Amino acid sequence: MKNGHALDAIETASRDEIVALQTERLRWSLRHTYDNVAHIRAKFDTAGVKPDDFRELADLAKFPFTTKQDLRDTYPFGMFAVPQNQVARVHASSGTTGKPTVVGYTRKDIDTWAGLMARSIHAAGGRPGDKVHVSYGYGLFTGGLGAHYGAERLGCTVIPFGGGQTERQVQLIQDFQPKIIMVTPSYMLAIADEFDRQGLNPADCALKIGIHGAEPWTQEMRAEIEKRFAIDAIDIYGLSEVMGPGVAQECIESKDGPTIWEDHFYPEIIDPQTGAVLPDGELGELVFTSLTKEALPIIRYRTRDLTRLLPPTARSMRRIAKITGRSDDMLIIRGVNVFPSQIEELILKQPKLSPHYQLEVSREGHLDSMVVNVEIKPEFATATVAEKEFVAHDLQHHIKSYVGISTRVDIKGVGSIERSIGKAKRVIDTRPK
Repeated sequence: MKNGHALDAIETASRDEIVALQTERLRWSLRHTYDNVAHIRAKFDTAGVKPDDFRELADLAKFPFTTKQDLRDTYPFGMFAVPQNQVARVHASSGTTGKPTVVGYTRKDIDTWAGLMARSIHAAGGRPGDKVHVSYGYGLFTGGLGAHYGAERLGCTVIPFGGGQTERQVQLIQDFQPKIIMVTPSYMLAIADEFDRQGLNPADCALKIGIHGAEPWTQEMRAEIEKRFAIDAIDIYGLSEVMGPGVAQECIESKDGPTIWEDHFYPEIIDPQTGAVLPDGELGELVFTSLTKEALPIIRYRTRDLTRLLPPTARSMRRIAKITGRSDDMLIIRGVNVFPSQIEELILKQPKLSPHYQLEVSREGHLDSMVVNVEIKPEFATATVAEKEFVAHDLQHHIKSYVGISTRVDIKGVGSIERSIGKAKRVIDTRPK
């Protein structure tokens, strides 16, 4: 990135140039992984494929998938493709559903990541000299340090706050006057609530750009954030196993879905059930292969995120549509496939309801049931019981009509739903496993 201002050449390259670069880099990545990661070499051998079987991009479909289970089975460092003394840093997932997945980076990997995050912040409208308030968590989570290094690489002034201490977050946003905030969308709304609690209008603060990721969020949530803060709310996409934040980034001039940085990550969309590769434009599970990673190359990693591949617009590389949910976050309620994002979309269309909600799924006898707990907006906190019942009934009706399940809706008071400082916990599922 020339002086932090110009686009990287690849961002305006022709499709033929991108395909040629991807083919060359994929050939290297497959060989590097096969030669240095015993677990993946065994999977290739079992599938009867070798790196030399790859000659063009379509050949990638011959190779086996990598899943989160592969990283758990090789915990902690069995997926690394370089000696331990070449690993400059490790990160790890929270491990809430089992052993954490551990990822590693060489110094070159860290440099690549910083460059891609700088490119991402630039695409979102950031420029050298801007102040960036980082509210993603620091530590083993990739969000905080990923955002931090990218903002520094771009030439921004970084405010490395991290998550939590919402009251102080508001104070420093008021005092330091950052132009950009990088934070999960659900916590951005918690910050807005704290502005309101202090008698401040969030739209009057210095923020102009919010770069939001780490959890699925809807267009309705984007509209809510933009209305309350008077900012551009921009989507960033990433996951630790592939790199961290900055795998794809929405561009401020189009705001039409994150552009995948295809010079470093090759995307596929597959049928979640069959594993078959689907054409661009069809809904399916997103799969990524890293093209340049040294410490933890990843081949055909199943992200479980459901989306579509879309044609290029603001940059020369393809985009992904808004994540509609995850194939492993999908709830099956009495035979109906339900994604929390579907419920969220309907909640946000209710003018008296806030975006703070939680779904409780339980089993009564042999039947599953769902309770939607959602807060009333502060300005409607004095609504009568009858008025709240009317709103609840209206939301129940829309969930039944659009999602296809019967639910109970409980309208809660302001502040009743626990606020998350990172990814929001949207579902409590108490059904027997």
